[in-house]
Amino acid sequence: MLLTLAGERRVLFVGGKGGVGKTSVASALALARARNGDRVLLVSTDPAHNLGHIWDMALSDAVARVFTASDGHVDAVEIDPQVTIERHFKAVSATMMKLLPERLHRSAKVHLELAKTAPGSHESAVLERIAELIDHGVDAYDLVLFDTAPSGHTLHLLSLPEKLTGWTESLLASRSRSERFAAAARGIVGGENPEAAADSELRRTLVARRDRFARMRKTITDGTATGFVIVTLAEKMPVAESLEIVRQLRDLEIDVVSIVVNRRSPVDAGSFLAKRRELEDTCLHVLREYFDAVPMTELPLLARDLTGQEALEELAALLRAT
Repeated sequence: MLLTLAGERRVLFVGGKGGVGKTSVASALALARARNGDRVLLVSTDPAHNLGHIWDMALSDAVARVFTASDGHVDAVEIDPQVTIERHFKAVSATMMKLLPERLHRSAKVHLELAKTAPGSHESAVLERIAELIDHGVDAYDLVLFDTAPSGHTLHLLSLPEKLTGWTESLLASRSRSERFAAAARGIVGGENPEAAADSELRRTLVARRDRFARMRKTITDGTATGFVIVTLAEKMPVAESLEIVRQLRDLEIDVVSIVVNRRSPVDAGSFLAKRRELEDTCLHVLREYFDAVPMTELPLLARDLTGQEALEELAALLRAT
């Protein structure tokens, strides 16, 4: 069912409470889509990356091929905020050194170094990288699939594009007013405008940033192109968090494709697991009661450790069968 539901989406986010198996499900879904002939870009946004461990490969912020099928493939990226920060500040520094007089270069460099460690820098860098990968990925791949950080961090991150677009619009409007006042003053007193080049460069940067976040916001709220897969366990705490995730995603106008209930206990493996299955059924009843319109996919508890292609193939087969 999950493969069918997600089959037409160009962007998918897989999220949920920490420790529920998000990375395994995201990786198996990516592999299954590649087996169907799709080109998949699999991206980890979690600072505690597990993607490389799951695929038993060393991954980084650079795109790397982790799986090849007859017609499709999976490329993977583990977002490194520090790499994005360094790249961003390198570009900013080059612009500043070009526009500022040489006597101010040293103080500007000191300011930039301090800005790298400012609160919010890493979060902003992750968001910038996600926006970049969506922009690039929807053109180069059939599916861009994000293995996300635990839900609180991810939901906050997904709420930022709209806020940052509005904030940048306000900043651009403020710049426009300042430029009009400056132009009027020059008309009265005459003279050149030595800050024109800097203002033009700043405006281009702000416009590019506004447009990038506006595109990201439009993409993630397009229910035909983008969706969110919630991974949970049939336990009280994960179920309670899943209820809250669905509510917040709906507030953000992000479509919930499916709730994946991972590691379901078998009913025919002894009294202990049978009893646990009964408790799980009670928890799932709560999920169904609140969100009966959200499709649910159940995956069994597996005996093997879910690392390496063979294990992912087993999980992908289960996804195809549900």
